[in-house]
Amino acid sequence: MDQPGPDPCVLLADKGYDADFILADLEARDVATVIPARRNRKVQPVIDGHIYGLRNHVERCFSKLKHNRRLATRYDKTADSFLGFVLVASIRL
Repeated sequence: MDQPGPDPCVLLADKGYDADFILADLEARDVATVIPARRNRKVQPVIDGHIYGLRNHVERCFSKLKHNRRLATRYDKTADSFLGFVLVASIRL
């Protein structure tokens, strides 16, 4: 998230990102987090199930895009040609 660009408003992530230092950094940046807690957390935070369900749609999209071997193995050398094929593959979906 230190990369240039717009500041994030919400972070949708899986249980792998449920760490105190990550949550503290996001809280300092005023980023809303939708991260389910690991089982061993004593206090289980309440997450918005509807927003977390949107993460599943994004993962499904990436899964369908990776059916194109050219995208999964990244044959393209430049970012522009890779983005162009991502757009072509997206249209084919």
